[in-house]
Amino acid sequence: MKPEQKYIELYKQMADLCKQNGWGDPFSYARSKEIYAACVLGHTVAPDYSGADALNEQGDEVEYKSTIGKKIQGAYTGISVQSTWEDQVRYLREEKIAKYPEHYYNRFNEGELVESWKLTGDKVFDILLPKLENKYPTVLTKKDPRLSATVTKKEIIKYGKKVI
Repeated sequence: MKPEQKYIELYKQMADLCKQNGWGDPFSYARSKEIYAACVLGHTVAPDYSGADALNEQGDEVEYKSTIGKKIQGAYTGISVQSTWEDQVRYLREEKIAKYPEHYYNRFNEGELVESWKLTGDKVFDILLPKLENKYPTVLTKKDPRLSATVTKKEIIKYGKKVI
């Protein structure tokens, strides 16, 4: 079998497996990495693309951030901007960041999960809040008027717990 034919066969098998298990389209954005991480970490894949990425062993919704970079990190991009900073803080706390009790930072290398760290949602909120507050006053003047910030390797190692 030619490599191209094998690829198509495996692609269809992955799509079928995900459909049978209610995991959604494995080829949509980072969904495949979320499914992989959930399997390795003993989590349940979340049924929807929006909201939580998985459910932990206790059934709590958790957030995943994946990278293929050399250093572990977590990029929070495309965060909706609220009309006031007070509303923004509430949104980040209740709907976007602290809502999830655990955030997992997963680093992949050559298709394999090689490193995973866990931080609490409250700690991630504390890390991101000053970064986002600094960007908030001018975000609406940008070409892409959404907020973004990164939890760095240094912050992950300092405040997190290594899982893998």
